[in-house]
Amino acid sequence: MRTVLASDLATTVQAATTVESPSIHYAAIAPILVVLGTAVVGVALEAALPRHRRFTVQAVVAALGIVAAFATTVWIATGLDPVGDGDVTARGEITAAGAIAVDGPAVFTWGLLLVFGLLGVMLFSERRLDSGLSAFTGQAAAAPGSSDERKVTQMRIEHGEVFPLALFALGGMMYFACANDLIGAFIALEVLSLPLYVLCGLARRRRLLSQEAAMKYFLLGAFSSAFFLYGIALTYGYAGSFNLAEIDAAVSSQIGSSNLLLAGMALIAVGLLFKVAAVPFHAWTPDVYQGAPTPVTAFMAAGTKVAAFVIMLRIFFVAFGGARWDWAPMIWGIAIVTMFFGAIVTIAQTDVKRMLAYSSIAHAGFLLVGFAGAYEGASAAGLTSVSAVLFYLTAYGFAVIGAFAVVTLVRDAGGEATHLGRWAGLGKESPLLASAFAIFLLSFAGIPLTGGFIGKWSVFAAAWSGDAWPLAVCGVVASVIALFFYIRVVVLMFFAEPQGEGPTVAVPSLLTSSVVVVAVAVTIVLGVVPGPVLELVQQAGVFVR
Repeated sequence: MRTVLASDLATTVQAATTVESPSIHYAAIAPILVVLGTAVVGVALEAALPRHRRFTVQAVVAALGIVAAFATTVWIATGLDPVGDGDVTARGEITAAGAIAVDGPAVFTWGLLLVFGLLGVMLFSERRLDSGLSAFTGQAAAAPGSSDERKVTQMRIEHGEVFPLALFALGGMMYFACANDLIGAFIALEVLSLPLYVLCGLARRRRLLSQEAAMKYFLLGAFSSAFFLYGIALTYGYAGSFNLAEIDAAVSSQIGSSNLLLAGMALIAVGLLFKVAAVPFHAWTPDVYQGAPTPVTAFMAAGTKVAAFVIMLRIFFVAFGGARWDWAPMIWGIAIVTMFFGAIVTIAQTDVKRMLAYSSIAHAGFLLVGFAGAYEGASAAGLTSVSAVLFYLTAYGFAVIGAFAVVTLVRDAGGEATHLGRWAGLGKESPLLASAFAIFLLSFAGIPLTGGFIGKWSVFAAAWSGDAWPLAVCGVVASVIALFFYIRVVVLMFFAEPQGEGPTVAVPSLLTSSVVVVAVAVTIVLGVVPGPVLELVQQAGVFVR
């Protein structure tokens, strides 16, 4: 008897300690691995290279890594296999034991984030605007205004670590967009957030404002992460799983307490709405956009919004799709408040960076309008909610990066001249630069022949097809309100006389000039010839379950 019991016990212990390794299709997630691997290489280079070579080498390595990841993304996109049948056919696969979904929305988002990442690295690398130094402080640990800081500036020391930090944030964004379980989404959220907290506090000029912005972003971001994690715990308590498909099965079967599910969805929504800067979780946005180094603001404004909206769509359509009538009213209310709040408060702004921050809040509201549309039933234009939001994010991302690139070029003795009064007469000082900024503003306003017009049309059409026509009407009204301020800035640049000294435009290197040119070109092409990108987002508009 003892022998039998000992044998059974040994068998049980062996079975309990035997862990089957998950099957991971490494080729399918190669772009994320390339970006994170390049970031690790950058950390090693920072420790190995002489100080005077670090910044340039880090910039080149980061750019090469992003280009390699983009090439890999294109290769993956051409090989996505159809999954399922019927009218709605997804393309892609689920790998890493169900933790990662490599599907159309994920791969499209990867490509978009990598392009934004490359443009961001180009802005990070600009050294001609500030006496041959970058926008980042040479020694983050030095107190602002101290002798140590002045000494570091005289020695022309620069932080090369900004490039690995940007790559870690970019890798987190890419993982965030394809996470197929809630724990993976939380890890990705932290991976993308922590480097951004650090980058926001590294401005060379206005260090105190930059450090204040970083601290506010960190504290509020930590609170939002706690809400997100608590929501994950409640959802696990309801469904017994972190996997999105299994949560969907539990929601559809109504196996648990509805109160537990509602609380979990609400807390997860808080964490994600913070990242997209929706009201009432927007308070960090103006201060962080204003205080962070402008290249970081540009990268963050485009990349974070893209990743956060895609994971929000994935979680609420894939995991919580069966409870749509429970969370839809919340999205409706937040969308309306966010659109009007952003549009109205923008009018009162006198700082360009804060103006763009409140503009981003309004655009979060417009994107939530598309969120309320039909996921599987396409609109009259052939667009689902996912497709419409992806196109809008594309148009907005290029325009906002270009706008902040222009901000870096309008300067005075104290650095960037962000007060609107200093922009009066910019059209006479630099007609090309003022015209570029005007194009971005008109795109934000949704004027025809710009990408912003097609973007707003797509999300409004998706909302209309999803019986959310009141949201579309509110979106049109909010767009008209916001148009007043955008046009006022255009009039200020081209028709107002400068008070005192006129604006001074710095001569950028090829890097910043290329960013502005690319952003202008894409904004116009998306408005004039949107067909190819619309077709691409239509093909990439269905999640794999």
